[in-house]
Amino acid sequence: MPYRYLPDIATADVAFEAVGSTLEEMFAAAADATMNVMVSDLQTISLTERRSLKVEADAVDMLLFELLQELVFCKDAYQLLLRVPEVRIERHGEVFSLTAEAAGEQIDPRKHDLVVDVKAVTLHLFQVEQTSTGWKALVILDV
Repeated sequence: MPYRYLPDIATADVAFEAVGSTLEEMFAAAADATMNVMVSDLQTISLTERRSLKVEADAVDMLLFELLQELVFCKDAYQLLLRVPEVRIERHGEVFSLTAEAAGEQIDPRKHDLVVDVKAVTLHLFQVEQTSTGWKALVILDV
């Protein structure tokens, strides 16, 4: 699994580590980890509605932060549970940009086993780093 939850990091929140052999794989894993906090089985999310996502930031860690915040926003504003299977990341000078085609569906408590509501992504201990095997992120979600 490209992510794992870290129960000893944050007592009242949810912490996870996401990994990938590429930066894009790690971003997709972090997106799934965020969604999996809210829905116990990601396979119950039908990929019927599509959303184009585009976020920018001046650092790669903040780019991940913006993507995860966008997923939380879509859940809150549009009641959409979105999966992000692929992302494209580019760097233009000092700015990183991410584009992705997210897919999912409206929240349906009869279909989706809802676990907890993610309110926000926190910056506490937030980290993105390149490792000898790829990329790794540490994320804490406010629930």
